[in-house]
Amino acid sequence: MLQFLADHIDGLLGLGFWGKAAMAFVAVHISMAAVTLYLHRDQAHRAIDLHPAIRHFFRLWIWLTSGMVTREWVAVHRKHHAFCETRDDPHSPVVYGLRTILLRGAEVYRVEAANQETLEKYGRGTPDDWLERHVYRHGLVGVWLMLGIDVLLFGAGGITLFAVQMVAMPFFAAGVINGVGHAIGYRNFETEDASTNLVPVGVLIGGEELHNNHHAFPTSARFSLRSGEFDIGWFYIRALAALGLCRIGRLAPVPHFAAAPRPVDVDTLRAVLQNRMHVLRDYSRRVVLPVLRMERRSRRGDVLLRSAGRLLTRWPGLMDEPARQRLARILASSPVLHTVDQYRQQLMRVWQQANVSNERLVVELREWCARAEASGIAALEDFSARLREYIPQPQPQLRPVPA
Repeated sequence: MLQFLADHIDGLLGLGFWGKAAMAFVAVHISMAAVTLYLHRDQAHRAIDLHPAIRHFFRLWIWLTSGMVTREWVAVHRKHHAFCETRDDPHSPVVYGLRTILLRGAEVYRVEAANQETLEKYGRGTPDDWLERHVYRHGLVGVWLMLGIDVLLFGAGGITLFAVQMVAMPFFAAGVINGVGHAIGYRNFETEDASTNLVPVGVLIGGEELHNNHHAFPTSARFSLRSGEFDIGWFYIRALAALGLCRIGRLAPVPHFAAAPRPVDVDTLRAVLQNRMHVLRDYSRRVVLPVLRMERRSRRGDVLLRSAGRLLTRWPGLMDEPARQRLARILASSPVLHTVDQYRQQLMRVWQQANVSNERLVVELREWCARAEASGIAALEDFSARLREYIPQPQPQLRPVPA
């Protein structure tokens, strides 16, 4: 190898510095595409169904650039969703700290990936063919092969390119997505976990920047949900689907409304349950925040209300004790805010109940709307009328993926 480096300092391709830099960028982007399209959307959540040729390409690429096994990644990720932000979450920055996940996320991942109970329970349905059992399970072989390919093509610079490839996936996937994506950014939806959207334009890490959107609708193939958001992973999915190389399985629900408020029935209930993340977001925007603005105008200079918006719309389980105490003081100081907060909790309980019949839930939702429309709070009355306009989303027609 040393003699080869001396004779072919720039490798077989003979690229200069900027050429190698461009190849490094492309290689990292393919790795991010492999994570988001294959590991995440195809394997972990079954949101898309990739053509076997595309799957095999990504499996090979992941083996070469990380030595990872599909089953391990999928199992760890599914467990993350099952126990998000709890002690059983394999990589929660809320539990382990942001610094730990950002800088040592790969180590935390490997610990959980070695847990056979996790693999057995959450790794079902992943590839178990001859290649997986006899080739891809030997991760170091793939990594060393990638080093040889890089040196062959890019000469001495291939060693640097190899280092970038080896660092990219642990840093971006295990560190940035799992760490920063649960600590810093904005939230479109008040999910039970601390997930955030890092930026509205998801390009650098394949669309995974829109992490809060994903946690709100885990089985959606598309992560961009608001105007101004862009998910490059979704762009690739549409392109592959147009070529017959991908079937789009599931998308986040889009609220559909009747022309006027309807009596609350099982269709209303089904639509509200289907769109509960949208319903909760709209309640914050149409009820909580307008009522809070009115309270601020009537109590000018009241410092207690300065940060009230965040506390009144935050998922209760994500508040620490000082935040809960401050919220209690805010609610005690304002009967109207206390009322809209109570209605928010009652509405959430409609879709949080287990082992309750649809008939009973329809009754509860109907009673909630009746009380809201008799509350004397205009914003709450208007929201109840809008809630009664919800109708179920039509089921899309899906095309099969060719074999």
